[in-house]
Amino acid sequence: MSSAAHDAEHGHDGHGEDDGKVHAHVSPVLFLIAIFGALIFLTVVTVAVSYVDLGAANNAVAVGVATLKASLVAAFFMHLRYEKPFNTLVFLGAFVFLGLFMFFTLNDVNTRGRVDRANMVRVLERTGQLAPGGLVVPAVPEPAAGAPAHGGEGHH
Repeated sequence: MSSAAHDAEHGHDGHGEDDGKVHAHVSPVLFLIAIFGALIFLTVVTVAVSYVDLGAANNAVAVGVATLKASLVAAFFMHLRYEKPFNTLVFLGAFVFLGLFMFFTLNDVNTRGRVDRANMVRVLERTGQLAPGGLVVPAVPEPAAGAPAHGGEGHH
């Protein structure tokens, strides 16, 4: 059976479920203003949290608030709320992977400060001992007693 005959027999027009019409999702103005207000409120929260020292949680809170704001924009202003569930799943999956990438990046950035700058090796913060793994760069030897610390005189 040909595809055209199959489509005619089952009432298909060859374009799947799409009837070719534009389906607008009109939301009430007050609802959109409420979403806008929520976005403004979350922006104020983001700025307020930046002035509070939450330690390592500062980045997590900032990313969480930003994710919530992006979700509101995608769901209501981009009309993802009215789309097929698969589109929402793909969108959320992208955010999950973005979150993973952000987590590993922030983890890397947050641990870079735990380097003993004098010896150029990583140290454990609690004990001060050398951290396992990684390359150990030999320390610069201390100048001998009485020797100039900056390389000697006469070298200009």
